[in-house]
Amino acid sequence: MQDSGSTLAPDTGKPGFGVYLHWPFCAAKCPYCDFNSHVRHGGVDQNAYIAAFRAEIAAMRALSGPRVVTSIFFGGGTPSLMAPETVGAILDAVRAAWVVPDGVEITLEANPSSVEAGRFRGYRDAGVNRVSMGVQALNDPDLKRLGRLHGRAEALTAIGLARDIFPRMSFDLIYARPDQTPEAWAAELEEAISLAADHLSLYQLTIEEGTPFYGLHKAGKLIVPDGDLSAELYELTGQVCASHGLPAYEVSNYARPGAESRHNLTYWRYGDYAGIGPGAHGRLSTSGGKIATATERTPEKWLSLVSESGHGMIETSELTLCEQADELLLMGLRLREGIDLARWQKLSGRALDPERTGFLVHHGMIEEMGPNRLRCTPQGMLVLDAVVADLAI
Repeated sequence: MQDSGSTLAPDTGKPGFGVYLHWPFCAAKCPYCDFNSHVRHGGVDQNAYIAAFRAEIAAMRALSGPRVVTSIFFGGGTPSLMAPETVGAILDAVRAAWVVPDGVEITLEANPSSVEAGRFRGYRDAGVNRVSMGVQALNDPDLKRLGRLHGRAEALTAIGLARDIFPRMSFDLIYARPDQTPEAWAAELEEAISLAADHLSLYQLTIEEGTPFYGLHKAGKLIVPDGDLSAELYELTGQVCASHGLPAYEVSNYARPGAESRHNLTYWRYGDYAGIGPGAHGRLSTSGGKIATATERTPEKWLSLVSESGHGMIETSELTLCEQADELLLMGLRLREGIDLARWQKLSGRALDPERTGFLVHHGMIEEMGPNRLRCTPQGMLVLDAVVADLAI
């Protein structure tokens, strides 16, 4: 990973207030996916879900109190399966609950297989100003292997439409795929950068327990790059993107300076966010302290709970200061800008162990940026979980 040189203002300890809206439905379940997504071949009563989203937004407003929204994100699932009218109605409910200034980043995740120009224009008319597309690969054999419903041609058409209609656009690719070589990935990445406007999300393929890929991998029928090759592909990703002006600002995200995802930065800078919809998680600062929220994952059960109780929350737990400090460390070290040590110390009530910090600095895993900031080095990013675990002790 190259040094970003980003002009984005660093974490000030007030990273904003985001609203996350989870639309859990997909046209098909991808074999690598362990997200909370569901296929409903009989269709979905979108009016019923609009009513439920309105109710849960009101319940979250009661918990959060008055806030100024800094970003809104429709995630999934496949939010581009929603009618534009559904998106508009939900956004109206968010605007009624909190203050939403003009120009706030409003992102909607989309898949190329569910794209058509009229629907995209409808989302834009509803207020969406950024789209994040799940492309995942730019060749037909790998798209088929990944279980995607779209092909290369459809992906290219969708990218073109998104660039024409939305002020901001990003798309995802998965790498470290079976049989993928560094040369093939570099060529694909070069093409992706030529298509991207200002942001790419580039994820290593991970084999998640409970997915079809997990069973195939365990049976020896799905071979993915080993650790050394995966590390080489990761380093290559950072080098190629940085050379084209899209440096890494987070472990899997690359952007032109100033085009970073404001919503995702709220997560990584450990800000507050309301999580609304089936299976959504949230973090909210309340008069009683910071709380973690989680809603029912199954859409129909969530709908029933909202009808009965006005919300689908099944967990509302207060986070101790120690837990908050651990979460800040876990999220903040994903960022190239690192973490504000004074903020961490205020939550944890202690300083980092100088012996452990010195050991990690000596071995090139972390680096100090003056007296009050700390970040992972490119080498440390390769073993990020281990670095976080070592510092948190």
